[in-house]
Amino acid sequence: MTAPARAVAAGRIARILPNVAGLDKRFDYLIPPDLDGLITVGSIVRIELHGRRVGGWVISIHDVADASVDVGSLRPIAKLTGRGPNAELIDLADWACVRWASVRPRPFLVTASPPRAVPSIPAPRRSAISPAPTSPATTRLIASGGGVLRLPPRSDLLPAVLSAVAHGPTLLVVPGQDAVALMATRLRRANVSVAVVPDAWAAAAGGVDVVIGTRSAAWAPCAGLACGVVIDEHDERLQEERAPTWHARDVVEERCRRAGVPCVLTSPIPTLNAIEWYGGVVHPPRSRERAGWPAVTIVDRSDEEPWRRSLMTSALIERLRDHDRRVICISNITGRARVLACRSCRSLIRCETCDAAVGLSDERRLVCRRCHTERPAVCQSCGAAAFANLRPGVTRLREELEGAAGRPVAAITAASDPMIDLRADVVVGTEAALHRSSGADVVAFLEFDSEMLAPRFRASEQSLALIVRAGRLAPEVLVQTFVPDHPVLLAARTGDPDVVVEAERGRRRRLRLPPYGALALVSGTGADVVVEQIASGTVGTGAIEVGGDGSGAHLLRADDWISLGLALNAAGRAPGTRVRVEVDPGRV
Repeated sequence: MTAPARAVAAGRIARILPNVAGLDKRFDYLIPPDLDGLITVGSIVRIELHGRRVGGWVISIHDVADASVDVGSLRPIAKLTGRGPNAELIDLADWACVRWASVRPRPFLVTASPPRAVPSIPAPRRSAISPAPTSPATTRLIASGGGVLRLPPRSDLLPAVLSAVAHGPTLLVVPGQDAVALMATRLRRANVSVAVVPDAWAAAAGGVDVVIGTRSAAWAPCAGLACGVVIDEHDERLQEERAPTWHARDVVEERCRRAGVPCVLTSPIPTLNAIEWYGGVVHPPRSRERAGWPAVTIVDRSDEEPWRRSLMTSALIERLRDHDRRVICISNITGRARVLACRSCRSLIRCETCDAAVGLSDERRLVCRRCHTERPAVCQSCGAAAFANLRPGVTRLREELEGAAGRPVAAITAASDPMIDLRADVVVGTEAALHRSSGADVVAFLEFDSEMLAPRFRASEQSLALIVRAGRLAPEVLVQTFVPDHPVLLAARTGDPDVVVEAERGRRRRLRLPPYGALALVSGTGADVVVEQIASGTVGTGAIEVGGDGSGAHLLRADDWISLGLALNAAGRAPGTRVRVEVDPGRV
């Protein structure tokens, strides 16, 4: 037995997960006497591993007497770095590994760890005030155990948050960094103690009234957690783009469930996932809810003669030429499916199975990228075979808009220079313009059909979310469309999201789409081997369907997320392969 081992033979052993990419194995190390009592489950330490010193997390601790390993062969922990995620968050990471089919918990523990070493946790600094104003509806929802709160786009969310604060320490997740800063400032003005994570990780672990942050805050410490709140649970920014593709809403909901505390999900347009989880929504009276929506102007282009490629309608030109109005024009076509129309009868070409817009393949067949239905390239209304592609680019649109407006137009896309002048009176761009602009008089969607009819099963929710975002920037939202009676536009015009919910519920039940089923997209080198194991029944216990998304990736569908995650994690990966698994793919 080595000298270090003899010195701690009567001590304890820590099981450690190294913070090393691609390594999932856990290792046992001895806790030195000088660190005994300081190291706890979740501590971040340094260890000697294969000749180099690396970081890691303490996953569990047990006595030497209970060890089933040769204590004499164990090395001691080299250094205690500081505090890390507690035992509850480590257990939550194990659950997330199954939920989002991640064979390693490391990505979750990295998110749950402080950005810099935290040697000690500060004392709590909770306030003793009764915050005001609060929301009676939210207070009742919290008292009943939590649920979904539907508030219109222009609602003030502070009373709802203060209702949660009155219940106790609150974990608050907000999609955007700017919104986090604004809400934190308003909470402090209400004399509420706030920790903005990840920077104030230590204060959050010590204890404050509100722990607030963007997506990663779902994994932040919150001493004495009494309530969880997710703002705009429909927002796509709450889902991690890198694999594992975890969603902050789901993490907070599961975390609150395990802690036995209420969780409140707020949104102007709650997702079907959230509604089904809680069995419904709480919302203001219909008249008050409608008053919180913007004025939505529908420009019906279905009767235009002849069928044109130009998006310069008279209603749009009228607003562009009013120099007292600031206009933001959105044409979100980058990376989107084509929208085709019959040149003869002007009908929009749609899938006969799932009603999505279809594209024209190289073989001159109409193909739906949502359900993969194929048919000959003929119009279902009149039988003609000549189609118009209704997708002009942003660059060309800027030139047309300048000509129509008689004033300069700025173009914005996700790749645009961040220093571009956003104060221009007229702006055209993709949806990036909605996130980079501070306000306008009118937001105009030039070709909204490519969003509503996109071959994605969440297309209706995602397109309605664009209108919500636009309504927070401008009092008027103008939508140009060939489908004026679409449920999305009816919901926006009347301020009644239930219109979309009811339309989506039936369709998703028929097609076994979330939340009535689970989806995963598997791609990368080695994906074929993983999918073959699942398709053959070698791994997994539930029935899992295997298909394609049209790009070489494999689309898997199961009855529930846990069965799907267990099967994907059980599938073997060949050395050197890079398999990417996207559970709940946002753009399928």
